[in-house]
Amino acid sequence: MTDSADIRSPAELLYAGPDPRVVRIGVLVPMSGVLGLTGPSGLAYAELAAREFNAAGGAHGRPMELVPVDAGQPATHVVSAVRALVDSCLVDALVGFHTSDVRRAVDTAIGGRVMSVFTPPHEGGPVAARAVRLGESPAAQLIPTMRWLHEHRHIRRWALVGNDYIWPQAMHRTARRVVGQLYGDVVFDRLVPVGVLHLDRLLHGLDAARPDAVVVSLVGSDLVAFNRAFRAAGLDRRMIRLSGSLEENCLLASGGDDGGELYACMRSLPSIADPRHEDLAAAADRAFGPTAPPLDAYAEGCYDGVHLAGAMARTGNLTAATATVVAHHMVSTPRGTDVADFWRGTPLGAPSRRMNLAVADGLDLRVVATFD
Repeated sequence: MTDSADIRSPAELLYAGPDPRVVRIGVLVPMSGVLGLTGPSGLAYAELAAREFNAAGGAHGRPMELVPVDAGQPATHVVSAVRALVDSCLVDALVGFHTSDVRRAVDTAIGGRVMSVFTPPHEGGPVAARAVRLGESPAAQLIPTMRWLHEHRHIRRWALVGNDYIWPQAMHRTARRVVGQLYGDVVFDRLVPVGVLHLDRLLHGLDAARPDAVVVSLVGSDLVAFNRAFRAAGLDRRMIRLSGSLEENCLLASGGDDGGELYACMRSLPSIADPRHEDLAAAADRAFGPTAPPLDAYAEGCYDGVHLAGAMARTGNLTAATATVVAHHMVSTPRGTDVADFWRGTPLGAPSRRMNLAVADGLDLRVVATFD
């Protein structure tokens, strides 16, 4: 079997129809909108996973094809595209990352007819029918990292800044609970619409509140704009920032940061001393050469999500009634147990569940603490 993977457009498939000889995965990544700068990496690493799946023989000879959908569009547009694919039985599963309001709209529209793997950090709470979450909850991201900053940087006064939708709202609720447990104070709390930051007003409020640290739950280009303006205003010399959405693409677009006060909390970071991460970076270099897109947390999530769907297809579980139970077992059980049986055939095995805290160091993110 070939070590390539076909990328099929939704329009092409709506004309061609279903094909039981292949495993088709709808890849929902943002190629536009506020998260658009992260989409190319996500799609590239999804393709890498599909190539590896096909090189290993596919699902008993059935190769994998990917069907990209721009999940950076308004939710109604994304739902329309996904519903057309699912209604026509053109995809066997959905994998990807996007804002949580888009995810909820998609989950409602497909009604559990195919398995959906949501790969980025998520807001927690109930899971839709046949939906699986690979990313971290607000508690997993914030509890250990805020405690670390409290203990090592003596933070007491906290500010919260985020976009006004589901995931940042959940991050703010969790952050408030953690601050209370640390006997600290939340001195500033703002949620702003996506794409409408009112930066002058936001930065003036932070300057007046004088927090020791800011938990930043802005995403994509909004996070980039905030970081640039924050640094230009000189606030980076007075306040620590902790972000649950800062990854390599956003750091590059922000122009880097060498002040030692910008932190990221993510499961996947480039400087992790982890053989799995290093092997994935090496595989991308072999596949894409010097033009390989950055291996950020969103991209690694897409890679793992596609391999999860592939492993489910290989074991006959992708369309089974027990699909969600098996998938949850695959992503929540520690490595080294019987979960390895389900990931057999994937080059890197099950993803790590560790949380990492990193500090920006120029254009890199340097890990300073890891939490099990």
